[in-house]
Amino acid sequence: MPPYTIVYFPTRGRCEALRMLLADQDQSWKEEVVTKESWLQGPLKASCLYGQLPKFQDGDLTLYQSNAILRHLGRSFGLYGTDEREAALVDMVNDGLEDLRRHCGHLIHHKREEDKAQYVQELPVHLQPFETLLSQNQGGQAFIVGDQISFADYNLLDLLLNHQVLVPGCLDPFPLLSAYVARLSARPKLKAFLASPEHVNRPIFGSRKI
Repeated sequence: MPPYTIVYFPTRGRCEALRMLLADQDQSWKEEVVTKESWLQGPLKASCLYGQLPKFQDGDLTLYQSNAILRHLGRSFGLYGTDEREAALVDMVNDGLEDLRRHCGHLIHHKREEDKAQYVQELPVHLQPFETLLSQNQGGQAFIVGDQISFADYNLLDLLLNHQVLVPGCLDPFPLLSAYVARLSARPKLKAFLASPEHVNRPIFGSRKI
């Protein structure tokens, strides 16, 4: 029985970075898929600490909040930098990614086309810090922090892959980010996961279109 269980909706959403991390670290996990109908019935929602998913189980440890789960796995697998300085930078990057993820929600949830157009127009401003961070680390030829992969790399890769679908060509002005996506996606276990039917058929958000 896998020690890890992900309880979440049938989307990539806030769990795909977790899945990428586990797959790349050669870990198995169980999925408990929650349909919209079962969620709206109420009992599961009421049982969740913050009334939201994902819920993550590591043996007898139950965690909520996707970033807390990422940090837990980062500590578990040595994906949190090599010292306190790098750990602080990894935290900084991941907090910046949370801002980007929240901004991305506007692209999905805004109904007005002008709101979506504004997000696309402003997207380069939100992506530039990550291009800058790469440029400051071994000329962009390594990871987002240091020379070892961290949990923030999986979170960044997830968001960049999503944006390549949602806003095609968005990485064209960012050669280091473009190369970073290609380089990380070519890691053997990640490449296999990204090509798997489970990943490919899972929508980015709640809509089958995305």
